[in-house]
Amino acid sequence: MKKLQFKVSINAPVTRVYDIMLGIKSKSTYEQWTSLFNPTSTYEGGWDKGNKILFVGVDEKGEKGGMVSRITENIPSRFVSIQHYGLFKAGKEITEGPEVEKWANGFENYTFEENNGTTTVTVDLDTSEDFAGFMKQTYPKALGKLKEICEQ
Repeated sequence: MKKLQFKVSINAPVTRVYDIMLGIKSKSTYEQWTSLFNPTSTYEGGWDKGNKILFVGVDEKGEKGGMVSRITENIPSRFVSIQHYGLFKAGKEITEGPEVEKWANGFENYTFEENNGTTTVTVDLDTSEDFAGFMKQTYPKALGKLKEICEQ
């Protein structure tokens, strides 16, 4: 498991950044910034602590797939912790086996800090070696998109 960290400073209040990043008022804001990972990226479930949440999208074959996760912490506008524990493939949740073991129990944590109207979002991410390059390339672009949406 590889640990990665990404940061972005956004000229917007923390409550706005938190709301837009997670798609609290409108899921479409989440879908806009995560579209850089997959154009059809969305989630099913909720952001409350203890909730199961599926991060899904449609692949090039038209199949819905993604990750099975749980929200291990959500302190609004301060900190969100997501634990990934399975794959969603062909309509089924897969929570064991060699594909899952590579990154099972990896975390994706979002820390929000506001200083004088500027919000810094820090993303701490566990990822498999296979996806590290993709994440290093894509996450900064996705956070740039988040910044653009929040600053409109």
